[in-house]
Amino acid sequence: MNKYELALVVSAKIDDDARAAVVDKAKDYITRAGGQLGEVEDWGKQKLAYEIQKMNEAYYYFIPFDAEPTVPAVVERDVRIMENVLRFLVVRKDED
Repeated sequence: MNKYELALVVSAKIDDDARAAVVDKAKDYITRAGGQLGEVEDWGKQKLAYEIQKMNEAYYYFIPFDAEPTVPAVVERDVRIMENVLRFLVVRKDED
């Protein structure tokens, strides 16, 4: 199993409950694909480097997980169609 991290940039125009639902849905996609979740990092509202969908701010979340090499592609496929996710990225973390 490899270590990965899913970075989510979530719209600032939705309420707290909807934002929590987006993160829970992403975590559900990871576990259904066979990944084991780590502790979610909530960076809160941050200024974007450039405007996305007429927004200058968004909420950042980082979800670490352990999974087989095929899982990130499945997670990316599912997260790609989620509403209120402005950007996402799955990266493999180096093992120390």
